[in-house]
Amino acid sequence: MALIKSISGIRGTIGGRSGNGLTPLDVVKFTAAFGHWLKQQSPDRQTVVIGRDGRLSGEMVSKLVAATLQGIGLNVIDLGLSTTPTVELAVTGEEAAGGIILTASHNPIQWNALKLLNETGEFISAQDGADVLAIAETESFDFVEVRKLGQYRTDSTWLQKHIDLILDLPLVDRDAIAGRNFRLVVDAVNSTGGIAVPLLLEALGVEKITKLHCEPTGDFAHNPEPLPENLRDIIKEMQKGNADLGIVVDPDVDRLALICEDGSPFGEEYTLVSVADYVLKHRSAIGELPGNTVSNMSSTVALRDVTQRYGGQHFASAVGEVNVVEMMKANQAVIGGEGNGGIIYPDLHHGRDALVGIALFLTHLAKSGRSASMLRRTYPNYYISKNKIELTADINVDAVLERIKTKYARNPINTIDGVKIEFDKEWVHLRKSNTEPIIRIYSESDTLATADYLARKIIDDIRELISEKR
Repeated sequence: MALIKSISGIRGTIGGRSGNGLTPLDVVKFTAAFGHWLKQQSPDRQTVVIGRDGRLSGEMVSKLVAATLQGIGLNVIDLGLSTTPTVELAVTGEEAAGGIILTASHNPIQWNALKLLNETGEFISAQDGADVLAIAETESFDFVEVRKLGQYRTDSTWLQKHIDLILDLPLVDRDAIAGRNFRLVVDAVNSTGGIAVPLLLEALGVEKITKLHCEPTGDFAHNPEPLPENLRDIIKEMQKGNADLGIVVDPDVDRLALICEDGSPFGEEYTLVSVADYVLKHRSAIGELPGNTVSNMSSTVALRDVTQRYGGQHFASAVGEVNVVEMMKANQAVIGGEGNGGIIYPDLHHGRDALVGIALFLTHLAKSGRSASMLRRTYPNYYISKNKIELTADINVDAVLERIKTKYARNPINTIDGVKIEFDKEWVHLRKSNTEPIIRIYSESDTLATADYLARKIIDDIRELISEKR
């Protein structure tokens, strides 16, 4: 059993003892703490929006969350089966005090989580998260008396509102998409993307849609993280040669992966790169100033290359959506996100959104006149090797990273999030886990062999330093 209390929310496995898993007692305690915090932050706003993905535990957790918020004295608007970006948009649309998304994102079926949103529909900051956790730890919240209980209502309209907002975006061209007569395959891993993605595609004029795992039963047909090794079904379907593009989303529809017409993965890192290319190209074509972009430090430098091609600046943030959004706002970025297929398009909202990513990518693909594989070949080709090294609990991970920084002091080094070492266009990024004695090691090069070599070299360095210390 596991319960992880982080600054952005609470996630854990269902069942077990309180404090060791995401039990009903834990759900109530942390929801009450967040509700109390919201009342302090926004005393004039008395509403909270909630929504959930399709997990088997979702309905149970949702009922606990709604009742607890009512008990704190807050009104609840329940979107039911929804997506993370839909809930984010509904928070601002309903002028709510905040929101709670009930999803463990790409985690397996036994997990669920409370993801916490502020009044702007964005994930709460590190300091705000710490404050909520402190309230939960001391249980310094009070429930209201019976005449002050919050009200509860459901609202099933926000998914359509979300789609309508996407269709209204100037860079989304429904006619161009409909004109290509795309044949698309969708894998929604038996969650709410099975509802949302087909609705969006139909609204965009796509008539030929093959659905894989689109029934939102919550009984995931495969590991829900949209990585190539988990997508054998849709890859096999695409290899039949009867479709133009495969679309894959994670359970809460904030990550987007694409499969080319020949069954080859477009590359999760290149979802953002391709959409950014389209957005930046459009700005350049109409004579607007170059646009800036942001991705996290573990994302491909291909986004930097594409951004500079159009005269813009690329900025790298610490890992995490909150950090990406903060840097996007600071640098007026027109597009940003993370290399896991998360696209943040501020003309809609500051949150990862697979639905807007689908609409922008299909517009780009339609106007390019190319196949998906041909479009992919127009971008700089880099390979990322993702590794980790598990350490014993007695090892000081911070000290290990500090010694690596010293060893490579002659190279450009960025330390805003772990240690990132630059080697011309190659890089290695080391980050410690917040919950385990693990160092994650990502490296990138123009060949996978070189990326793997760089990662192995750093892993060997770490082991040597640990051995010397002992």
